[in-house]
Amino acid sequence: MSAVTAASAAYIVAGLLFILSLAGLSKHETAKTGNVYGMAGMAIALVATVGLAASRDISALGAVLLVAAVLVGAVIGLWRARRVEMTGMPELIAMLHSFVGAAAVLVGWNGYLSVEARADEQTEVAGDLLGIHSAEVVIGVFIGAVTVTGSIVAFLKLSGRIKSNPLMLPAHNMLNLGALVAFVVLTVLFVIDPSLPLLIAVTVLALALGWHLVASIGGGDMPVVVSMLNSYSGWAAAASGFLLGNDLLILTGALVGSSGAYLSYIMCTAMNRSFLSVIAGGFGNEGAAAVDRDYGEHTEVSADQVADLLADARTVVITPGYGMAVAQAQGAVAELVRHLTDRGTDVRFGIHPVAGRLPGHMNVLLAEAKVPYDIVLEMDEINDDLAGTDVVLVIGANDTVNPAATDDPTSPIAGMPVLKVWEADQVIVFKRSMSTGYAGVQNPLFFRDNSRMLFGDARERVEDILVALPKPDRTTVGHGRQD
Repeated sequence: MSAVTAASAAYIVAGLLFILSLAGLSKHETAKTGNVYGMAGMAIALVATVGLAASRDISALGAVLLVAAVLVGAVIGLWRARRVEMTGMPELIAMLHSFVGAAAVLVGWNGYLSVEARADEQTEVAGDLLGIHSAEVVIGVFIGAVTVTGSIVAFLKLSGRIKSNPLMLPAHNMLNLGALVAFVVLTVLFVIDPSLPLLIAVTVLALALGWHLVASIGGGDMPVVVSMLNSYSGWAAAASGFLLGNDLLILTGALVGSSGAYLSYIMCTAMNRSFLSVIAGGFGNEGAAAVDRDYGEHTEVSADQVADLLADARTVVITPGYGMAVAQAQGAVAELVRHLTDRGTDVRFGIHPVAGRLPGHMNVLLAEAKVPYDIVLEMDEINDDLAGTDVVLVIGANDTVNPAATDDPTSPIAGMPVLKVWEADQVIVFKRSMSTGYAGVQNPLFFRDNSRMLFGDARERVEDILVALPKPDRTTVGHGRQD
């Protein structure tokens, strides 16, 4: 069997494993197996690619560089995987997307230097195929460069290195549209007559567009941005696959690109946002500017008082947010759930589609803390039940439980579906202070008559509640509140 045939067979197996990986990641129960499939597929793809390169009589220096790249990448990957906290996962993923984009840009430039720049020499690409190759070069460079700067801006926003507020340049939508029109014109010119200045112009234009697309998006919408950039990185990889003639790269890029786009669509629907406005950039700026408003005084509560409230409750819903991840409170929250369940209290979780700063962020944290999957419900599954709930614990969430989204048409988050926690009998909000959420919008929930604020570190406050909560009385277990 030739090396090419063996590599093709390995690529087919790897592609099937990637498909199985995506299928597994669609459910809590099979997510771990899905990860294993994905890792196995990537290992097979990597070995097959290295073997294929070695069969083509590469130089000793080339072989050394190839092995060195694999080892350096493996060491960095293992190091980051061991050190990264769940709170740092969103920005890490955003930065990894930039690497994919940068790789696509380098592949595109290499394609130009290997073919178009040597047009006077004999190359394997000629005639009508040269125009197709030129189109592949410029499209791959454009998508990759947009992904590079867009991912870097997302990383800077998510890590707090720059402000999360949206950049509001005059006529920013026209700037984005103009950049796309310019790209189409430059692509046509490049296909007709490939030249270095045109490729440089496309690269610079795409880098500027990627920066502006993400800079124009507000911090409250960054979970969708991460998903969108994931899609962009997939299409960048697919474009590289066409240039390299690598079927697996095309397949993998298409899987990542399409799944990322579909996830973005689902999240946009959950947030009442236009999917097309996400692609165009600057979405999340359609509402009016935030207005300072006097909502009255908030009411504080102690951990002992919350414990008494929970001891009398029949039904409890917990709505977590990024603050729970920051405080690393998921373990204490899981212990509280077990304690309340032992008392006969009906405890469930309500997860907003964009809770945290990464799709599925809260689900992963709760799974890590061994919270049963069957009590972790999505927003649409639990929203109708909140009106009949005795106590809702809002742990580190802010924008996803903001009633202004439904009550205030002038709010920047107006129209965004939220968890209607204020419909419950009592709401306990765990926060460090009265500061606004990531979207920079004040939350009138904090000032409602049935809301109480429990200030401090979320994990410490939950642990205080556990200490104060009476131990379950085995003679009344299953009855919850005693009327």
